[in-house]
Amino acid sequence: MLLFVITGKAVAIEEPKYDVLLSEGQFEIRKYAPKLIAEVIVEGDMDEASSKGFKLIANFIFGNNQAANQTSSEKIAMTAPVTVEPQSVKIAMTAPVTVEPQSIGSSPTVNMETAKQWRVDFVMPSQYTLSSIPKPSNEAVKLKEIHSKSFVALKYSGFNTVARVQSKTLEVIAWASEKKLKVIGTPQLSRYDPPWTLPMFRRNEILIEVASP
Repeated sequence: MLLFVITGKAVAIEEPKYDVLLSEGQFEIRKYAPKLIAEVIVEGDMDEASSKGFKLIANFIFGNNQAANQTSSEKIAMTAPVTVEPQSVKIAMTAPVTVEPQSIGSSPTVNMETAKQWRVDFVMPSQYTLSSIPKPSNEAVKLKEIHSKSFVALKYSGFNTVARVQSKTLEVIAWASEKKLKVIGTPQLSRYDPPWTLPMFRRNEILIEVASP
């Protein structure tokens, strides 16, 4: 749980729940609990996609929605982190559920610097289920239930240039290989802090799904 200070008040920010299976320096193997996300598929470079995706999902949680079993809208609490994930296949904005994450395999060729399509998601507050959460008015925003998964995570601070994100991604892949873990997902960049946070205090993570260790 994070605390953000907004207009002089401390506001609790919910985070996804997970268990740490192994911790070694800045690396962790985590087992995440099932979660509900809102996601969009956007095009551009990493920064452009992050901005576009954030605005679309923020618009949904701030009230551009249809509350369950009601005729009005409903504000949804902000959570952390905001996650971006490169996509290798272009699809229509109206059908993002059909996208397949790019495969990494035993000889990874992931390049965050050249990706032009991205999946951006927010985890929804744990009080909601797929049936109880307000429905997006914008068809570009999709709600999806994610089952329990295992990830390798690398924690770091500072700014996220695309070159730095690519470098950190390769570090995660190398560490997973060293631990004999099978990488089965696309790298994800998770950012936990608002843009005014000083670089030294920023919390960033690269996560890559692996087969259950």
